[in-house]
Amino acid sequence: MRKIRVMVVEDQPKILRSQLRLLQESSEIEIVGTALSGEAALEELSHAKPEVVLCDLGLPRMSGIEVTREIKALEPEVEVLIFTIFDEEEKVLDAVRAGASGYLLKGAPVERVIEAIRDVHAGGSVIQPSLARRLLKTFHVREEPRPAARTQPEDALEPPAEGLPEPKVQLTVREAEILQLISKGLSNSEAAGVLNLSRATVRTHLEHIYHKLDVTNRVEAVTEGIRKGIIEVE
Repeated sequence: MRKIRVMVVEDQPKILRSQLRLLQESSEIEIVGTALSGEAALEELSHAKPEVVLCDLGLPRMSGIEVTREIKALEPEVEVLIFTIFDEEEKVLDAVRAGASGYLLKGAPVERVIEAIRDVHAGGSVIQPSLARRLLKTFHVREEPRPAARTQPEDALEPPAEGLPEPKVQLTVREAEILQLISKGLSNSEAAGVLNLSRATVRTHLEHIYHKLDVTNRVEAVTEGIRKGIIEVE
């Protein structure tokens, strides 16, 4: 399996060394570059040729938001994951607007970081679903009332009543359960553990959810789930 080429941008040498040590243990990741500043990251970009950049949001001088904007202008195909802390929600939204594919909280388990790298490399997004409602408001997406959608029994496709239009979205009970767990920030593995399913089964259910909601990743699925009234995120 070809490794994912990753560059790490972090201005604290001790934190950078820790991140590198953990990531280098993964058979899926190849570290192709590091930088202690945004300026250094941009200089390194063309030489390192990363596929994913892990970038600290709170860099000195040139912020992670500015670095993201410049990376996307220079190399649009490079995916950017922002590292942030709990009280930087507004800045995270700015980073998403600048082109970031998502964010991770500092201190996230290495398994979550690797899963996030894998997701964005595959074209997905990684944003804590608790921000989904904020994103809806930020981008002025109207939420539909909850009665607009319903779920149906697992593996049972109940036809609509004669003369009535078929509902726009019909998720099975299991699919709705998985979407609700995903909305709380659980990974595929964690959702599988809660529901006593295999990770492959959860992934298959997610693919069905993406198809039914006409989305391509977890964040879009949660956002659509909220908008269509299938799930709620407090």
